[in-house]
Amino acid sequence: MTAAELQPTPSDRPDHPRTGLSGHPKGVLPLVFTEAWERFSWNGMRGILVLFLVSSSRGGLGMSEAVAVSLYGIYNSTAYMLAMPGGWLGGRVLGPRKAVLLGGVILALGHFSMAIPALPTLGCGMLAVAIGTGLLKPNISAMIGELYEKQGLGQRKDAGFTTLYVGINVGSFAAPLVVGTVAERVAWHAGFAIAGAGMLVALFIFLRSWRSLEDIGTQPTPMGAQVRRNVIRRTIVWSGTGLLIFALDVANGSFGVDHLVNVMPLLGVGIPILYFVSLLRSSELTSDDRARIKAYAWFFAVAVLFWVIYDQSGSLLSLFADDKTDRTIGGWEFPASWFQSVNPALVIILGPALAALWVASARRAKEPGTVAKFSFALILVGASFGVMAAAGWARQGEEATDVSILWLLGVYLLQTIGELCLSPVGLALSTKLAPTRFVGQLLGLWFMAGATGHAVNGWVTKLNEPLGDVVYYTMWALVACIAGIAFLLCTRPLAMLMRGVR
Repeated sequence: MTAAELQPTPSDRPDHPRTGLSGHPKGVLPLVFTEAWERFSWNGMRGILVLFLVSSSRGGLGMSEAVAVSLYGIYNSTAYMLAMPGGWLGGRVLGPRKAVLLGGVILALGHFSMAIPALPTLGCGMLAVAIGTGLLKPNISAMIGELYEKQGLGQRKDAGFTTLYVGINVGSFAAPLVVGTVAERVAWHAGFAIAGAGMLVALFIFLRSWRSLEDIGTQPTPMGAQVRRNVIRRTIVWSGTGLLIFALDVANGSFGVDHLVNVMPLLGVGIPILYFVSLLRSSELTSDDRARIKAYAWFFAVAVLFWVIYDQSGSLLSLFADDKTDRTIGGWEFPASWFQSVNPALVIILGPALAALWVASARRAKEPGTVAKFSFALILVGASFGVMAAAGWARQGEEATDVSILWLLGVYLLQTIGELCLSPVGLALSTKLAPTRFVGQLLGLWFMAGATGHAVNGWVTKLNEPLGDVVYYTMWALVACIAGIAFLLCTRPLAMLMRGVR
């Protein structure tokens, strides 16, 4: 790339949007760096959490695998579930920029709390990380979407979000290699401390970019007094009811992990349904807005199914890597958490190629629509579990031996391509279909799909032990592939609801 190509177009020429590196909006790079370091802290902690919970050495908690994967699902679902109120707070109360800053501070405090070797600080730290993630993720995505719109680059969102997704995954790639190695070879809590340090770097980068972002994300969308009263009343009623039930359960002495495992899927499914119903009844929407929201609900459902399968990579697939995979190279056994770097590495390699493919096909008017991309994602993640079923079959027998790492590498390859067809495209779709004042909330709802997937994982992963690897993974492979084909057949009716949005 030449120096001339890197020069910004003058802002007083409205026919030429102000672009920065590689045609992306100016100001987007610091947001990508902030998100990359946030992903370093998140993925580093995520990669060691289940292993820490089941380990009985170096300060691990020695839990059973069933309890550990259930807690993993609860924790992840809580983090993504809080993205919806986090998106609302950023969009309607604080402004996205202040919400990102507040979320980053809470995240850092949470990681450092988990570094203290005590069960109460671990629980408080996990809750803080979940709250911080819920504030940061939807609002930083809203700021990126706002940059594309304000600089006249809305048509590049799919390719842009895919390329940005690659940059973000640099942090995710490095995290398990650094955090996982320290945690598995030195001490688990030292790994949590390194994750906290990564979040401090993210905060530093974000604060340094404060002025360069100009007015992006500074102002919340105004809301009327009646809307504010309704929100406050509903928050008090639902929060109070939840706290009361929890207090009664604890006071009765019957509280346990199984209760949370059973409640979280109900919340994960119930909250989006209530939100969609409430949103469709809003007087602030036009008829076209309501049609697009109805279409978005179908994409949301597909995303939930995708994440139910995909997000088992941090629980069941981590345990498969630890217990059933030959990780020896040249006589040295590498940490099981390193497998968590495979997906972001593949995103970095494949993401630019896929983004270039979207751009090239768009120029020829042959780019697959969003429905097709989502369908491909389901079929690919289903195929990945078909590979897992084959790996489970290969390990059966009286003299079962650990399988080659190639099985898991194949699984992650298929899942990564599917992820690139769904996750960045879904982010872009959220900003396309959302009415202006609801962008932050729909981005929060998009992350809520991940929360619902994690919550359902608390139920479904328990089936792995009684069914066995072959039957369990085959079941999910068939469900995903059949659903992907069915969704593809719905292209025309969904296009009518989307009102021209691809």
